[in-house]
Amino acid sequence: MTPTSFRTVPVLMYHHVSPSDGMITITPEYFEEHVAWLSRAGYSTLNAAQLAGFLAGEPVPEKSVVLTFDDGYLDNWVYGHPVLARHGMQAVMFVVTGNVHDGPARPHAGMNQAILPATPEHRACEAAIEAGRADDVTVRWSEIHAMREAGTFDFHSHTHTHTRWDKICSDPAEKRQRLAQDLALSRAALQANLGSVSDHLCWPQGYFDTDYLDEARSLGFQHLYTTDPVGQNKPGTDPGHIHRITAKNEPGTWLKRRLWLARHRVLGPLYDKIRY
Repeated sequence: MTPTSFRTVPVLMYHHVSPSDGMITITPEYFEEHVAWLSRAGYSTLNAAQLAGFLAGEPVPEKSVVLTFDDGYLDNWVYGHPVLARHGMQAVMFVVTGNVHDGPARPHAGMNQAILPATPEHRACEAAIEAGRADDVTVRWSEIHAMREAGTFDFHSHTHTHTRWDKICSDPAEKRQRLAQDLALSRAALQANLGSVSDHLCWPQGYFDTDYLDEARSLGFQHLYTTDPVGQNKPGTDPGHIHRITAKNEPGTWLKRRLWLARHRVLGPLYDKIRY
């Protein structure tokens, strides 16, 4: 068994699971391969609380991984949820709470002969959100509750508006004020709709600075997820800088190779430094 001090839990970053071709998208077929391979290889998929425990020194299965999904797109429910359910796996979803609406749950691919809703490619989703049609392309609270009850996803903050306040506000004080409000609204939405809110937060576009860190921590967020792949998530490492690996639209063999590298205590960091 690998000594605990040498162990790492890779955290994978997904966005879309959809047949629509586009950026940051994996096809349902390849996502099925990823999850099926993890199951066959004996991996355990951790939720956010289990990852937090591991970083604090608590034991987890030796072959552990975290699957994260950013933004809360509808296709996560339509195509991602049924794959996870089939294989008894779980993932973490970071939702932009201002984009989540009420309404009945829509069909997903695990329902026989269901007519599935459209799941547009990434740029079209962004355009729909910008045009005020977020409900067409993002998950609803009813779908979040269904996934939570099924154990396929747990849900955490990706802010309320997914805004880069550092780009909008030239005044540092205004930037901090707007960011604090954004985070507070996200916390309030999660509390009101799910009955609780965690201390896990994913940064929009992976950006953060000292002001961002200070405001997040002042509001109770302690586990902060980046888009930085260079580094390993090991016991005792900074929970305010959780490293994530971008999942590729590639077969399960890609995931096998990438996780082998990510978990290697020598080659993993060396690969990241050379590659990134």
